[in-house]
Amino acid sequence: MVSSPSLDERAYVQGGETQTAVKILVVGHFAVGKTTFIGSISEISPLSTEETMTQAGEAIDDLKGVQGKTTTTVAMDFGRLTVSDRVVLYLFGTPGQQRFVQMWEDMARGALGALVLVDPERLADSFAVIDLIEQYGLDYAIAVNRFDGTSKRDERALREALDLLDDTPIVTCDARDERSSAEALITLVRYLMDRAR
Repeated sequence: MVSSPSLDERAYVQGGETQTAVKILVVGHFAVGKTTFIGSISEISPLSTEETMTQAGEAIDDLKGVQGKTTTTVAMDFGRLTVSDRVVLYLFGTPGQQRFVQMWEDMARGALGALVLVDPERLADSFAVIDLIEQYGLDYAIAVNRFDGTSKRDERALREALDLLDDTPIVTCDARDERSSAEALITLVRYLMDRAR
């Protein structure tokens, strides 16, 4: 189990002011929109390790439901969002394929929580991701990424399908939209603040 850092460990000085740096993971299964999410919200040019998918990956990466996908994250995505003069979020996006799971433990170290992106048409793909986040002892919120053409899902049905605790937040978002992505992050941060009290 990975422990979360104390507030003192997350404090640093920039420009004479003490700021709190908060590490947040953006996780989810393959092709759920993690890179897009970080790209839409980051105030800096995000670090992205997107690479072109090759024929070698065809036998490994299941493209069912995501036809037309031509790139994939091979290491991580990174972005930053200043929430206030005192709080800065550092967003680390994990690769979604099972073969990259070994990286998650290192990325989870020091994280305060996780935003789990899910595709409402591929909920079963989220089970292993949620299991990992729970294994690392991270608090999390669910962000249901609304893809074009997907119908809205009932929150109670989503909660039951994903076997979530009653207090685990669920929010719907469009990972392409800055405002929608911000609302998802705000939901997570509020939840983390409530849990810390």
